[in-house]
Amino acid sequence: MRAVVQRVFRAEVRTGGSSVGAIGAGLLIYLGVSEHDNDTDAAYITDKIHELRIFPDDEGKMNTSLREHFKPEALVVSQFTLYGDTRKGRRPSYNHAASAEHAEAKYLQVCEMLRAKGVKVETGKFQTLMEVESVGDGPVTILVDSHKQF
Repeated sequence: MRAVVQRVFRAEVRTGGSSVGAIGAGLLIYLGVSEHDNDTDAAYITDKIHELRIFPDDEGKMNTSLREHFKPEALVVSQFTLYGDTRKGRRPSYNHAASAEHAEAKYLQVCEMLRAKGVKVETGKFQTLMEVESVGDGPVTILVDSHKQF
């Protein structure tokens, strides 16, 4: 499982011109699921994102996590292209991305696990063309991979 985690002042996702999810200050999370991901991967990604010390403390240093944030919010957007392999040719291969059924189940599992930790979670709409708008804070962008490939 892979995630691109961005600290934002606000973020919103729209489909067909209508808002389907929006947050204030928090994290915009693009989440990709591979064919091999399981419950352990979902738990790892959830815990890692929840505990990342990427919010400023009272001295302005990145020393607090979403867990410690006053009003923790996350916008989670499914992103199969995180498994795009560009090593050959010019067209990315998505052979390692999960099937839609498996990906949606794991995506929803991560969303529920974040909610269980007290995070207000908004989502995009699975398997839909989306417009994502965000105002970055920092900018702070972190890559997380449950298989620890980076």
